[in-house]
Amino acid sequence: MADHYDTGMTTRRAVLGDAHVDRAEAAKTDFDTPFQSLITQSAWGTVWASDAITLRERSMITLALLAATKNFDEIPMHIRATANTGASKQDVIEVFQHVAIYAGVPAANHAIKLAKQTYAEMEGEQT
Repeated sequence: MADHYDTGMTTRRAVLGDAHVDRAEAAKTDFDTPFQSLITQSAWGTVWASDAITLRERSMITLALLAATKNFDEIPMHIRATANTGASKQDVIEVFQHVAIYAGVPAANHAIKLAKQTYAEMEGEQT
């Protein structure tokens, strides 16, 4: 388990960035520590750490799934992660167009709105 946790933290930091992970770790309490350990080991230490597909592809799949299942809260975090995974803005709009066809225009429309806001914030942070 420790290997999956350590691998998960390394992968999580590579994808989301040290600042994001440091904030999440600082906000962790006794209540959510078991959950944070679970996602670090399973999502980041197993699924995201697999080399079967690229981080770019994983990023695109994750954005599509979040939009298709209307789990919009994590879309900005994963848009920010594209700076580390190599998924381009063109990749992201292609993903959301796919979502529109297979999961519905309203879901894709909202995901695009969130992506546009997040990209604008990211560009503002760079200046």
